[in-house]
Amino acid sequence: MEKAYKILAMQRSISNKRAKELIDRGLVYIGGKKVRIARAEVDENTKFRIVEPADATIIYQDEDIVAIDKPAMIDSEEIEMAIEGAKLIHRLDRETSGVLLLSRNESFRRRAVDEFRAGRVFKEYSAWVEGRLFEEMTIDSPIYTVKKGSAFSMVDNRRGKPAITRVYPDEVQGRKSKVRIVIETGRTHQIRVHLSHAGHPVVGDEKYGSPTETGRILLHAGKVILLGREYISQEPADIKRYK
Repeated sequence: MEKAYKILAMQRSISNKRAKELIDRGLVYIGGKKVRIARAEVDENTKFRIVEPADATIIYQDEDIVAIDKPAMIDSEEIEMAIEGAKLIHRLDRETSGVLLLSRNESFRRRAVDEFRAGRVFKEYSAWVEGRLFEEMTIDSPIYTVKKGSAFSMVDNRRGKPAITRVYPDEVQGRKSKVRIVIETGRTHQIRVHLSHAGHPVVGDEKYGSPTETGRILLHAGKVILLGREYISQEPADIKRYK
C-alpha cells in the first residue's frame, strides 16, 4: 500500500506536488469514483484516470471587459492569471461552469463591482437538484459565511446577511429536477446553501448535502447582464441532460 498521490506521480512521471494538485482539484478517478484524499493509502497496482477540464473560451471582449465561458474544474483565479492585464470582476466556484467576467482596466472594474454590490446585475443559473420540484419558490433566508480555510456558508437568521434566490422548475427526471435560478444577491455559495436549506441540494454537492456522486457540482452560470450588455454561456452536456 502507498499514498495515492505518490503512485499517481510514478505512473504519470510527474512530481508528487503535481499529482497531489490533480487529486485536490478533483480530476483523478479510480474507475468511476473520484479520488478525494491525496494521502489515502491504495494498492500499488491501482490504475488512475485523469479527467482534464475543457478549455476556457472567450464569449466577448473589448477594451473594458473580457467575458469567459468557464469550464468546470478550473479556478476563476487560473483564468485571471492566463489573461494578461485582466482582473476578476466576480468569481465562480471551481466546479461551477459558465459566464465569468474580467475587466481590462481599473476604472471599468470599479463600475462593474459597484453594480454587483448594488444588486443591479442580472444573474441566471441552471442546475440539477435532488428531489422532485414542481413549484416556483423564493428563498430569502439570511446567509452567514465562515471563511477560515475552505469557505462554508449556512442559513443564520441572527448573523446572516440578506440573500434572495428565485427557483423555477424546468423538468423532472426520476428523483432529480432541473431548475433555473435567478439570484438577487451574491453571498458565498448562495445557491448551494439556499437549495440545500429548501431540501433540494444541487446534485453532486456533497458539502451541502447531496448524496449523489458526480464528476462535479451540477451548477452552470448561463446568463449575466451587466451595464446593459448580456453575456450568455450555453449549457454543457452534463447540465443539458442528467445521466
